[in-house]
Amino acid sequence: MENQILFTPLKLKNGAVIKNRFLKSAMSEGMANSKTNSPNELHVNLYRKWANGGTGLLITGNVMIDRQALGEPGNVVIEDERDMEMLKKWAEAGKENNTHIWMQINHPGKQAPKSVAKESVAPSAIEIQGDLKSGFVKPRELTKDEIKNLIKRFGKAAEIAKKSGFTGVQIHGAHGYLISQFLSSADNVRNDEYGGSIENRMRFLVDVYNEMREKVGKEFPIGLKINSSDFSNNGFTEEESIIVIKKMSEIGVDLIEISGGNYENSKMLSERGDNEKVFFIDYAKKVLSLIDTPIVVTGGFKKVETMQKAIEKEKISMIGIARPIVIYPNLPNEIKEGHISSVSLERLTTGFRGLDKKLGGLIGLSYYEQQIRRLAENKPVKIHRNAWSPLLFTILYHGKNALKPRTRRR
Repeated sequence: MENQILFTPLKLKNGAVIKNRFLKSAMSEGMANSKTNSPNELHVNLYRKWANGGTGLLITGNVMIDRQALGEPGNVVIEDERDMEMLKKWAEAGKENNTHIWMQINHPGKQAPKSVAKESVAPSAIEIQGDLKSGFVKPRELTKDEIKNLIKRFGKAAEIAKKSGFTGVQIHGAHGYLISQFLSSADNVRNDEYGGSIENRMRFLVDVYNEMREKVGKEFPIGLKINSSDFSNNGFTEEESIIVIKKMSEIGVDLIEISGGNYENSKMLSERGDNEKVFFIDYAKKVLSLIDTPIVVTGGFKKVETMQKAIEKEKISMIGIARPIVIYPNLPNEIKEGHISSVSLERLTTGFRGLDKKLGGLIGLSYYEQQIRRLAENKPVKIHRNAWSPLLFTILYHGKNALKPRTRRR
């Protein structure tokens, strides 16, 4: 069978085995209880559906570590064990069909919209720039004691993830969130051990990883999602990214997912129509020659032929898929059975070009959150191009403030 390479198992350095080469990349589900930020039966139903759709590794939407620091409405938050029973049900559902389910753990830093946050913190008191600046809370600089507390919170969340039955965790170090902010010289102008050189700016990430590793042990997988670059002036560069990835590989991270950009400059544009542009392959090839940690490339895959080539010829370890797995929740199974050779995603519009441009990625984010909820409610996805329906959905579930800026990628 031509696509057989996509269904060969992947063994990680710690001995964990993932049954195939498909990774569902993190997307915010937006379904947590609005008052408690707790997971619920919707998460259970959704991940059971994806697990039985054939994906080898499911990465959850970003789980935050502080109820006072949300990235968007409907974030799940883990501070303690109050939601342990529901977390166990969520993990158990995601493990069906011999599937791995890893919890993505995150803190938004200054990417905290005014719609969900009264204050925000960051490595340095530098505001988000650009047209959407007014939608975010102006951050204050973290103290050293607060940094140490956040490191402990990351470790605690990983510990709870393991205890509740998740098979791994992923550190979110990309897309302009807190760890990404520490890495970027545009966001981090500290003059202590957490700022300055790239060795200092990566210290927060290294400390977070070490704290997690201490809490979960050597055999529990810890992954990392990291930018190849911020694609912005004076920000995190490709050369710096390679330095960080080499360091994280050396100290034991088990799987690295490559992404790029931040809220001010999102590299990964909406995946539209039949056009295929796979992001970050060239960068991944540079990294692969320097480390022995498996690499995931996420973004732009639409043709099975391209997926096969990435694994077989480019030596990428896993294919990261996000939005296509929402529209085609059984995508890996369908590919294995030869029913699908490519996928196509609709381009949504309000009917007004100027409004489409102003709303930007919010349209796509709302559309896919709408479809995710339909899956969670055991309803089929509803494919259409009308942007008004998902925008009204967002207002219904999260209020009109949710139409203020939110990050597009998870």
